[in-house]
Amino acid sequence: MTIDYQKRICQVLDYIDIHLHENLPVDKLAEIACISKFHFHRQFSALLAMNVASYIHQLRLRRASYQLAFRNKSKVIDIALENGYKSAEAFSRAFKRSTNQSPSHFRREPDYFPWHEHNNPLNMLRKFRMQKMNDDFEVTIKDIASIKIAVLEHHGAPELLGHTIRKFITWRKENKLPPSKSRTFNLVYDDPATVTPEQYRFDLCAVIKTELQKNDHGVIAKSIPSGRCAVIRHIGADENMANAIHFLYSDWLKQSREELRDFPLFFERVSFFPDVAEHEVITDIYLPIK
Repeated sequence: MTIDYQKRICQVLDYIDIHLHENLPVDKLAEIACISKFHFHRQFSALLAMNVASYIHQLRLRRASYQLAFRNKSKVIDIALENGYKSAEAFSRAFKRSTNQSPSHFRREPDYFPWHEHNNPLNMLRKFRMQKMNDDFEVTIKDIASIKIAVLEHHGAPELLGHTIRKFITWRKENKLPPSKSRTFNLVYDDPATVTPEQYRFDLCAVIKTELQKNDHGVIAKSIPSGRCAVIRHIGADENMANAIHFLYSDWLKQSREELRDFPLFFERVSFFPDVAEHEVITDIYLPIK
C-alpha cells in the first residue's frame, strides 16, 4: 500500500488555516497527519522546504498584514493577540523584521514591494496544497443578465494592487456598499506572466443599482454584458487559480468547441480572506463564451 504523505500534510495545512488563532502543538499536528511525532517535523520540512513553526509564523504575519491593510476597525493589539502574539510590542518587532515597517506605519502607508518579496516564498509553498488534476475541475454554463458595476481601474504592477484595493474599500464604505450588500467582481484583462508590470490592468468592481455619483476616488461606471459564460468555482487562495484558468482556456475550450466572446475573463468574489481562512475563500471564475 502506498501512503500519500502529501495528502496527509495538506490536511495539516488546512487544519492550520482554520485554527491559526489557536495554539498549534506539534503533537496535535502530527496526529492530524497520522504521522509519528518523531518523524512529523522531517516529513513536513521535506515536502514544504520549511519547518512547521516557520510556516505558522509566516502565515500569521501574512494574515495580520491583510487585517492591518484592509480591516481598519481592528485594533493593532487585537490583531496581535488574534495571531498568537502576547503583546503589541512582540508583534511589532516580528512584523518590522519581515516588512521593514511597523504595524501602524504599514496600516497608514503600506510598502507592498518588500511585503510581496517576503511573502513570495510562502505563496509558492501554498500552491503545493491546491494542485489538482484537470479532471477535478467542474465547469458549468451560465446565462447571465447584464450587471451594472462601479469600477476602480488598476493600472500598473500587480504588487501595487493593494493600494487600489484600499481606495476602493474607502469608496464602498462612503457609499454604504459593503460586499454583504453589493456583489464584488474583478475584470481580469491581463495575465501578469505575459505583460510588463506597467501594462497590467485589473478592475475592482461592485454592483450598483442606481446611477453612479461623481466622486474623487476615480470610480467609474461600466457593465458586465449579458451572455453565456463557462464557470468554475475556485476554493482557495488566489495564487492557486492559475490551474483552473489554464484548464478553461486549454482543455475545456478545445473539448467543448465553444467560442470566446469579446469580453475579458472575470471573477466574482463570494468570500474574502482574512474574513475566512485562505483555503476556504470562494471565487467564481467566468469565461465569456458565445
